[in-house]
Amino acid sequence: MDIMIRRARDEELDEIGEFTARAYLADGLLEFDESGWYQGELRDVRRRAEQAEVLVAADAGSDEVLGAVAFTGHGGAYTDLARPGEGEFRMLAVRPEARRRGAADALVRACLERGRELGVERIVICSQQKMTTAHRLYGRLGFVRAPERDWEPIPGITLWAFTVEL
Repeated sequence: MDIMIRRARDEELDEIGEFTARAYLADGLLEFDESGWYQGELRDVRRRAEQAEVLVAADAGSDEVLGAVAFTGHGGAYTDLARPGEGEFRMLAVRPEARRRGAADALVRACLERGRELGVERIVICSQQKMTTAHRLYGRLGFVRAPERDWEPIPGITLWAFTVEL
């Protein structure tokens, strides 16, 4: 199956938000979110698209959206770790039924390419410790752990940092 990467369209944003929140829930990544505040963040792709680049992996034949990610640079509203000269991506999600088709790989590669286009020196990301499948993907694409940049967005939740030089 061929996958194409493109910018998310306005009419897809709500759908992207829903499958992103569902994917995080299904993968047990929102156990800390008893109030639902982060689920709201995941669902609010309209706001994300105003302040970051929302890229989608779509089936080249049907144009069905398989996954999405937000790419941002230093100083952006969706930046957690990026410093001057760095890019960052967040909220990478692939529909559960579309996994193992290469969508996540294509989205991460697109973020690396976008960083090169913008002339950034490296991409930095953060990830929950239990996201081991994602960590394997990042490793295959050249990311390395940067424990000195690990951080806690809320007490008790440590996010691991990864970087890749461009």
